[in-house]
Amino acid sequence: MNPLLQKLQPYPFEKLAALKAGCTPPAGLDHIALSIGEPRHPSPEIALAPLRDNLDQCNRYPLTKGSPELRQAIAGWLQRRFELATNSVDADKHVIPVNGTREALFAFAQCVVDNSTDALVMMPNPFYQIYEGAALLAGAEPYFYSTLKDSNYLPDFDTIDEDTWQRCQLLYICTPGNPTGAVMSEQQLIRLIEKSLKYDFVIASDECYSEIYFDEEAPPAGLLQAAVNSGNTDYTNCVVFHSLSKRSNLPGMRSGFVAGDENIIKSFLLYRTYHGCAMPPAHQLASIAAWNDEQHVITNRRLYREKFAAVLNILEPVSSAHKPDAGFYIWLNTPCSDTEFARQLFSQQNLSVLPGSYLSREVNGTNPGKNHVRMALVAPLDECIDAANRIKQFIVNQ
Repeated sequence: MNPLLQKLQPYPFEKLAALKAGCTPPAGLDHIALSIGEPRHPSPEIALAPLRDNLDQCNRYPLTKGSPELRQAIAGWLQRRFELATNSVDADKHVIPVNGTREALFAFAQCVVDNSTDALVMMPNPFYQIYEGAALLAGAEPYFYSTLKDSNYLPDFDTIDEDTWQRCQLLYICTPGNPTGAVMSEQQLIRLIEKSLKYDFVIASDECYSEIYFDEEAPPAGLLQAAVNSGNTDYTNCVVFHSLSKRSNLPGMRSGFVAGDENIIKSFLLYRTYHGCAMPPAHQLASIAAWNDEQHVITNRRLYREKFAAVLNILEPVSSAHKPDAGFYIWLNTPCSDTEFARQLFSQQNLSVLPGSYLSREVNGTNPGKNHVRMALVAPLDECIDAANRIKQFIVNQ
């Protein structure tokens, strides 16, 4: 067996299951899960119809590169969404469809990292655990840069020393952040791009939550947008990851894309040709329809705005709960340890949240997720309101 597998830590939900083992929640309360970021809004009919209508296309092999029509739909969406010039994203050179960004974020490190050197892969802390696993199995050392409340949960790259930048081969960012919801500004992205050009590392920007925001006139900036606006029109060292899971409530369809630097995309396509991960034809047609429609995404954002307004109205008087910059998580400070809070909340209220320390690693004696829990407002409005009232009662009774 690959000895690097021994370096992998249990996934957060394994830890949560172990934490709740032996607890007996009240039988009279239905379980509410705010622990997992799985969208539960209805999937849009505009995508489901071509999925149903094209199942007969399962009798042929799809291309790893995806159809020209899908790549063009993705390129067009990127240009519209991030105000890029027409034809600035070449569908043949800059785009690869993927089966959800989780597998792509993992596979990307296997392609990019040169493990014959003292490779370093940098990632936010707290973080999406796929980044860590990708780095370890690529034979690199993970480096965690913390995102703390004092800096509005945004990275402070100026505190990282020269030697670390010299070793960095790949840097993951997540904007809007999981779990904090913090959004990096265009200027912050530009400064990071400047560092990537100076030290020659690749930026992998996980932007899967970019379409869940609160002000329709102020969408979060993206890495490709920042690259173009800083004069980096070839997207050198810049690669973005987007998904239909959150944007279009299609997590089960496993559809997303990777886009950016032409040379990196070319190498990643070669890797994926051997990886064997082409998107099914019907999923490609459904994805084309989803990327070409914005109305269902606007409706999706409205539903999240309604839930945040209702839940925060209940929780703000008794907690530090606040609206994030974007995304669908509340990153809640807990009055006791995050693990004890999560365990007791489940025991007393039959409600699951995810301890923040399970999403973080200790750095210099500090775990930045400590005394936080992540709450995903993915359930229907009435269920989120019920959950908020249970959490309020639980906090008041502490």
